[in-house]
Amino acid sequence: MAWTIRWPEHIAMADAAFEVDASSAEEVVRGATEALLQSLANPVTVSGGWERSIERTDGDLSALLFDWLSEIVYWKDAAGVVFREAPLTLVQEGDVWLLRARLIGAPVDYQTQELHADVKGVTKHLYHVSQDAGQWKALVVLDV
Repeated sequence: MAWTIRWPEHIAMADAAFEVDASSAEEVVRGATEALLQSLANPVTVSGGWERSIERTDGDLSALLFDWLSEIVYWKDAAGVVFREAPLTLVQEGDVWLLRARLIGAPVDYQTQELHADVKGVTKHLYHVSQDAGQWKALVVLDV
């Protein structure tokens, strides 16, 4: 794990926010993905059994991450699931970023899962992905 996740409370009082610092573009996407999964439920308490393979491309990494996180929220709502893990790879092919991922989880179960926030969506409020001196950063605010 080559990322750090912080949960600053001063950024969005009525919503939830997280910041990810990582050593690569792929790790910042992994860290942001993990932060979102943890926002929904404790992944350790979620079994498998439900799975989706997802592939996305975009010339803009910031847009790709936003769409990917939004897709996780979509599947949470559309299938009524929370997630144990989301293994992924991210590569840059020319000017295009390619994300390949699997969402692995299970239907919501109030008896066996430690559920957290019911995230409604990923917002553009303060949202950014940046690279500075080889370090990648993402700031994401979730509508809860």
